[in-house]
Amino acid sequence: MATNFLVHEKIWFDKFKYDDAERKFYEQMNGPVAGASRQHVSPMRQVEPPAKKAATPAEDDEDNDIDLFGSGDEEEDKEAARLREERLRQYAEKKAKKPLLVAKSSILLDVKPWDDETDMAQLEACVRSIQLDGLVWGGSQLVPVGYGIRKLRIQCVVEDDKVGTDLLEEQITKFEEHVQSVDIAAFNKI
Repeated sequence: MATNFLVHEKIWFDKFKYDDAERKFYEQMNGPVAGASRQHVSPMRQVEPPAKKAATPAEDDEDNDIDLFGSGDEEEDKEAARLREERLRQYAEKKAKKPLLVAKSSILLDVKPWDDETDMAQLEACVRSIQLDGLVWGGSQLVPVGYGIRKLRIQCVVEDDKVGTDLLEEQITKFEEHVQSVDIAAFNKI
């Protein structure tokens, strides 16, 4: 009854039989191992490292001639160069067809008159008369400032490379009889 518990245990009572069978298997695969005892020797230890022979100077030169990256084949190099050139040409054509992105900005300008007697319709007409390449005028409104004076708040979209805010302010302030000053109320990149 004392040995009944061993029936359920996961131990090998005859492990030596399995070790011997494994040794015989590897001996058939690799040949007998010199000096091996009846004890199990792992398959990694049974394989002896191959004996190195002395390399002759001619063999050393051959080792230096080996191209590990396969770039020695002239035919493949020409084919690869032709394929690369073809792909670069296709990429350039595809890129040329795409429209270039133009950097634009949305600007909200406050144009202030000299006094409450300034004709605001005339002021707006003067501002809108400014025509520049890359400038598009948008909506406008009159905003009260105080004491009956109203300023013109006008929206415009400009291409950053063509129209700068300094140029825009300079063009608007040329109408000296109507415009006192110009301020940028808002500036947003589109």
